[in-house]
Amino acid sequence: MRLVLHPRVYSDIDRIMEYYEATGTDQLADAFYAELRSFVAEAARRPTSFSVRERDLRRVNLDRFPYYFIFRIVGDAVRVLVVRHQSRRPSFGMWRR
Repeated sequence: MRLVLHPRVYSDIDRIMEYYEATGTDQLADAFYAELRSFVAEAARRPTSFSVRERDLRRVNLDRFPYYFIFRIVGDAVRVLVVRHQSRRPSFGMWRR
């Protein structure tokens, strides 16, 4: 399926990477980004393998990092709406379509 990122997802990722660069290393930030890309690609390949959490939204947890992303299937596209921390602001990004 085609992959579409909500425009604000880029700022979500930038903010997370800046945090890892500031508190860890560039390698840690790169590892986060590589894992995120891998899971996003997997969601695009097999979107229905991830369970629906609420309404038509699906959640994908990262393995190594305490982050996840939420996506929905829209026609022939997987639309990633938000990337967020597992323990902070559970409503963050839920208004995005």
